[in-house]
Amino acid sequence: MPLTADVKAELMAVRDLRPTARVAELTSLLRFSGGLHSIANRVAVEAELDSDALARRTARDLMELYGVRPELVHVQGSGQRSGSHYAVRVIEGGETLARQTGLLDQRRRPVRGLPNKLTTGSRGDLSAVWRGAFLASGSLSEPGRSAALEIACPSPEAAMALVGAAHRLGIPAKAREVRGVPRVVVRDGEAIRQTLAEMGAKRTAGEWDQLRQRREVRAGVNRLVNFDDANLRRSAQAAVAACARVERALEILGDEVPDHLKEAGDLRLAHRDASLDELGHHADPPLTKDAVAGRIRRLLAMADKKAEQDGVPDTESAVPVGVED
Repeated sequence: MPLTADVKAELMAVRDLRPTARVAELTSLLRFSGGLHSIANRVAVEAELDSDALARRTARDLMELYGVRPELVHVQGSGQRSGSHYAVRVIEGGETLARQTGLLDQRRRPVRGLPNKLTTGSRGDLSAVWRGAFLASGSLSEPGRSAALEIACPSPEAAMALVGAAHRLGIPAKAREVRGVPRVVVRDGEAIRQTLAEMGAKRTAGEWDQLRQRREVRAGVNRLVNFDDANLRRSAQAAVAACARVERALEILGDEVPDHLKEAGDLRLAHRDASLDELGHHADPPLTKDAVAGRIRRLLAMADKKAEQDGVPDTESAVPVGVED
């Protein structure tokens, strides 16, 4: 997804120098990109990331913040995960790192959500949590009816922790499960823009919002055009049907048609696309649109009554198939 790649590229350039924010981002990234594994009966921390640049950035942060030297592995995609990805692994000292980041509790049990100190931190820390989660497993779709910013989560508890952090930032995120995978989703257009800005992708937030507004304007114009087209179509069909019925009425009545009704019928046939109001102006002397409509109704009613008496097709029979009266 080009938009997702743009967001991640911008987020990778964000450098919050506050130690708590750096820890929050790195811990969140580790949690949402893999977390803990057991390798040779030892606790290992592993993150599976979708770019070499992000993997190297993560390795550098691990070295600077915790003094560990991780292993970087290029992994070819297989099974449910297509395409190549990059693994950042810490085996030697993995358990110590897991404890330091809060991925393991004091009893050596994996934390299923996020460490409590992260989700109750400052606004900057909460933004860093979201930044790390998006870098690990986030995606952004284009503006439109199905627009969404989504983050795939390793567990329902992690999803709820991320939703809690979002609500503290004023973002209306929701947790849901899609094909067995817990996800956190932001759908409202303004909320998506706010989320991008909170994470630090301010440039992409502005571009996404401009694209959203252009598409909304275009959609509004299309709706109006379609509405006008439908109205024109109905008006044209009504005119065709009215003229066909008037022609049949004059044919049925022949010389028996009253002069004032014949005048109204002739006006309708002479100005087929005109409105009733316009027909009234063409009359001599001028008539109101209600007067014109009344005369045409009486003309059709008189003709239909005579057609029934004579056993011949009425005025409705003259309306072409597929044309609505």
